[in-house]
Amino acid sequence: MDMLKRYLLGILTIVLFVVLAVGLSSTSSNGNVEAASKKTEIIVSAAASLQDSLDKIAVQFEKQHPDIDLVFNYGASGTLQKQIEQGAPADIFFSAGEKQMNALVDSDLITDHKVLLKNQLVIVVPYDSKVKLTSITQLTDKAFKKVAVGQPESVPAGQYAQQSLTAKKVWDTLQSKLVFAKDVRQVLTYVETGNADAGFIYKTDALTSKKMRIALTVGDLVHQAIHYPAGIVKDSEHKSEAKDFYNFLQSKEADDIFTSYGFLLP
Repeated sequence: MDMLKRYLLGILTIVLFVVLAVGLSSTSSNGNVEAASKKTEIIVSAAASLQDSLDKIAVQFEKQHPDIDLVFNYGASGTLQKQIEQGAPADIFFSAGEKQMNALVDSDLITDHKVLLKNQLVIVVPYDSKVKLTSITQLTDKAFKKVAVGQPESVPAGQYAQQSLTAKKVWDTLQSKLVFAKDVRQVLTYVETGNADAGFIYKTDALTSKKMRIALTVGDLVHQAIHYPAGIVKDSEHKSEAKDFYNFLQSKEADDIFTSYGFLLP
């Protein structure tokens, strides 16, 4: 009988040990989940032309701020502006044009804001294209059947292209050749795939592709200055963390990454 009691007691001890171990494991697991869930998500609505540089900057920032996750919403600056106006969640707005930022500032939807970068407008052609450009007026030649530009209403690069072509008095002439894109990255794709013989994009975008080449850098005098302002969205639920990233975008570390991708500092 004593042996049976000892045997049953041993079994009970093992069962209690297993239950305790499972409980501790569950508590530890829940603790890890809770720790992970404490990360703050910062939504950054940024111009498509900033994608490569911001993705790299994000890696550096998150290393220094392990409690923050950056979530990027890339697109045309005008489209992002409309999203913010309509109440879409965003903590930071980084535009490829001052027009879009100014509209949000005027509507009292942005607090801190500042121009952080400059860029250049270029005309690109497929890498194997034999054409040579010395003036944008040459886009009226028969060699160019399709010319890609961003939608001027929502894409700053398209707006700058329209200003340039209008200044050279060929905007109306080129209407039948123009292929409109949702952002500069789509213009880039049109040219890379041969669906356009030329396209207007930023120099920084042109430097990311080996399937095209810069045929002409458009002069600064025929379009507005290409400035990239960043700002904190007034309705941000995480203003402190948003401020941290806003400040990091102005650091030397970020500047070095931006300039490595061809951006100019103001």
